[in-house]
Amino acid sequence: MHLHPSRPAACLLIALAAACAEEAPPPQEARTVEGECAEVYGGQVCTWATIDGSDKVTEFGAIIPLATIEGAPAEMEMAWPPAAQASLALPEAARTATGMQHFTVNWEAGGHPPGPYLTPHFDFHFYSIPATERMAIDCSDTTKPTMLPVGYAMEDPEVPGLGVLVGTCVPQMGMHSLPAGEMGSTDIFSATMVMGYYRGKPIFVEPMIARAKLLERASFELPMPVVEGAPADAPRPRGVVATYDPEANAYRLAFAVP
Repeated sequence: MHLHPSRPAACLLIALAAACAEEAPPPQEARTVEGECAEVYGGQVCTWATIDGSDKVTEFGAIIPLATIEGAPAEMEMAWPPAAQASLALPEAARTATGMQHFTVNWEAGGHPPGPYLTPHFDFHFYSIPATERMAIDCSDTTKPTMLPVGYAMEDPEVPGLGVLVGTCVPQMGMHSLPAGEMGSTDIFSATMVMGYYRGKPIFVEPMIARAKLLERASFELPMPVVEGAPADAPRPRGVVATYDPEANAYRLAFAVP
């Protein structure tokens, strides 16, 4: 008795088996998740994060519309401490993966000392502490960090009416460390990275960008300074990339996640 199927029948059985076999799911595409949004000077500023197909956060940042930049007032009443125009939580995925918690926008209509920064500019703070902890900063703790990034300095400016600001500490912000070469320059800055601290610990990174630079509608990058003595494998953003999107008429501030 012939019990073996013919060659055509065998091929048909194999084809049917392959068709019925469970197919592997296609790889997931990267997706963007949105955090909080707020209207700032006529534009919607939003936080966001990019998650790849394996659910890893690869980028986080904020969207800054040109409407916000163009709509910023030329004059503002002086206030101390300066109030943020927006305070927005980063997406939960970014908070969990990177430790960065929230983002604030500050508009400096007339700039601030020292000299290079006396030009209208935006301060974009990305904090690694909760907003409630940031709001509690009163600068009563004058502990400075034991180590600053290479080429950075932290000064104690004396401000009329306010006295000495140890570590350039601003209430509800923290201490500020800036590139030493810039602070003594006579040239007006265009964009720089500020490193922030309180109680001797790092708490924020701040792309500080002149309004004139943003109005160029051109993409640019700001590298993250290197901290001496930090572990080589310590997780840290590599820097910020500001990408101008002409269709959206907005900048996409993006920190890549190692």
